[in-house]
Amino acid sequence: MAKGHRSQIKRERNAQKDPRPSAKVTYARVSTTKAKIVLDQIKGKDVRTALGILNYTPRYAADVIEKVLKSAIANAEHNNGMDTEKLYVQEAFATQGPTLKRIRPRAQGRAFRINKQTSHITVILNER
Repeated sequence: MAKGHRSQIKRERNAQKDPRPSAKVTYARVSTTKAKIVLDQIKGKDVRTALGILNYTPRYAADVIEKVLKSAIANAEHNNGMDTEKLYVQEAFATQGPTLKRIRPRAQGRAFRINKQTSHITVILNER
């Protein structure tokens, strides 16, 4: 169990903010496995190369990740004052979000469940 008052614990946790620029999209309507395929292609690449890869990747997840990457670049430039030419994708990961459960009618009054997966996609940049 944690020591100290709840507000003190939160204050200490929030004081340890990561200085790296990042962007996150929550509840994206793409499964984590499909998003990870695209994210693995851009890890470790500089941002111009990563944007080129995402531009020509024929997957739905690539469009979502491209938006997140552009947002992270803008955050680095505006909030941290970093040079966009020196940025690269240090971390990129997708975690599972809530599953939307839907019903599909079938023959003889039965119903099948359809699980629509969502994910939270995070892109963290850094300077070389």
